[in-house]
Amino acid sequence: MRPSGAEKSSLEPVAPARVLRRRLVAISASVLIGALLMALKFYAFHLTRSAAILSDALESIINVVAGLFAMGSILLAAKPPDVSHPYGHGKIEFFSAGFEGALIVLAALGIFKTAWTNLSQSRGLPHLDLGVLLLAATAVVNLALGLMLVRTGKKSHSLTLVADGRHVLTDVLTSTGVVAGLLLIRLTGWMWIDSGIAFVVGLYIMTTGICLVKRSFLGLMDTSDPELLSEVTSLLKRHRRPLWIDIHQLRAFRTGDRIHIDFHLVLPRDLSLETAHRQARIIETVIARHYGGRASVLIHMDPCIDPECPACARSACELRDNAFESQNAWSIDELVQPQTTRKKRRDDA
Repeated sequence: MRPSGAEKSSLEPVAPARVLRRRLVAISASVLIGALLMALKFYAFHLTRSAAILSDALESIINVVAGLFAMGSILLAAKPPDVSHPYGHGKIEFFSAGFEGALIVLAALGIFKTAWTNLSQSRGLPHLDLGVLLLAATAVVNLALGLMLVRTGKKSHSLTLVADGRHVLTDVLTSTGVVAGLLLIRLTGWMWIDSGIAFVVGLYIMTTGICLVKRSFLGLMDTSDPELLSEVTSLLKRHRRPLWIDIHQLRAFRTGDRIHIDFHLVLPRDLSLETAHRQARIIETVIARHYGGRASVLIHMDPCIDPECPACARSACELRDNAFESQNAWSIDELVQPQTTRKKRRDDA
């Protein structure tokens, strides 16, 4: 089967080497730029002795460490499946995202401690104008870097890059909040604002970290992915053939940039093994083209039973007991159910 003109562009395979190169360039930029910005923030702290700027600089250390960890996970996730890891190494990306989330939480705790310590030590902030200017510049650079990482991560299906990009974007909000607080101090002279802003930013950072840890946990547990299941269901419906009587127990999950799909395909019971296998190969080809060779598919073929005759569109069948009425409407809710559950629901109806 060849894709139609409308589908052809979306089914073009993406070269794995090109995807890996794109990921490595993005994460390398994250580490190098992050290290430079971290040094700039610590210099701003040296000038101003601001607790809020120190908190922002401490959070930048986490950016660099997490970026190095992310780089290692991307290299490991790119390794092909082997005997020891038949499903590939993609789940390392969930560990990486969870690790980064945990580091963000630790950074927030460090911010709280620093802010609390400095709250009772009200003092002036020297070179405040220069410190604000340096911090604002780091925020602008981090904004461009974070958006680039998230965009590249989504295009290359890398949770690690998306997590790193969102981490960098939280750093932008941190810096923005600190700049706003320092400008307010400049206008009012209220020194307590320095620690107050640090507390607020710390709370936001902690929330982001907890969300990343939660997402990592869900990925490691192979939690159902409604978006992926919807995409697979739509793909099967678009290419449905008369011999495909029904599908049940559809499962799909991601590990890195790899997608794993398995389901039961109901076929007429008088088909030869060769014909049944050919139908399965058609589905495998459709899915492989759609995901650019990044999907592995396991299809269990079931023979039809008499109650399924009304849903079978095969015109020539000597075993038919009932006339064809209409094919079953395939929806996510129907396709993910085991056959016994679907049969019970239909009987109850």
